[in-house]
Amino acid sequence: MKLKLKAVSPLVGQLVPLPSRATAGSAGWDLYACLEEELTVAPRQLVTIPTGIAMALPGPEYVGLIFSRSGLGVKHGISLSNGVGVIDSDYRGELLVGLTNLSDVPYTIKPGDRIAQLVVMPVALPQVELVAELDQTHRGDGGFGSTGQ
Repeated sequence: MKLKLKAVSPLVGQLVPLPSRATAGSAGWDLYACLEEELTVAPRQLVTIPTGIAMALPGPEYVGLIFSRSGLGVKHGISLSNGVGVIDSDYRGELLVGLTNLSDVPYTIKPGDRIAQLVVMPVALPQVELVAELDQTHRGDGGFGSTGQ
């Protein structure tokens, strides 16, 4: 299986590294800020950071998921503005990362900083069937907090 990447910025491979896995056990590839200069994210501000790359997933049975980097979130309050980014298999544009600063302190992103991580996962594509009833479970339709605190 291959994940094909295309540099859409001349900064990629020069100032900005290609996506990379930090260790052999890393589930995802680090994505890097493709910026020409530093960008300071004010508290509660939303920004979109380019990565300088586009990709082709191995096929329609795969999805690319962009997740926050735990260190940025825990140490600095920098998180994805949309929770998780979903990259469909037929998308060929530049990967952009929406970030928000949840802290009370400005945070500066430098060119080439690691800003998020990309995980490629299989997608289940079941057929949709409208039914009159669903099978019963112990939980049933119990919502938030119905299984405990």
